[in-house]
Amino acid sequence: QALTFQKGFVMIGTGMWMALIMAFNVWFIIWPNQQKILGLVEATAEQKAAAAKPALYASRFNTMFSIGMLYCMVAQQNAPV
Repeated sequence: QALTFQKGFVMIGTGMWMALIMAFNVWFIIWPNQQKILGLVEATAEQKAAAAKPALYASRFNTMFSIGMLYCMVAQQNAPV
């Protein structure tokens, strides 16, 4: 019900979708780039430098998105929409 934003589950559904987007960022953007930067996978110096920006931006995005996600999850408990 929450994934489809049915009545009474809009806020928790929004928070859940935000969390899923953040999980996608971690597993498919941040972690592969961090592996290159940390030397866990082979990468040239140019590849390591190129991997830094996407990892940084996705990490910042997740930090900001987590505030909204937390708000949605708390709002559902206190005032379901």
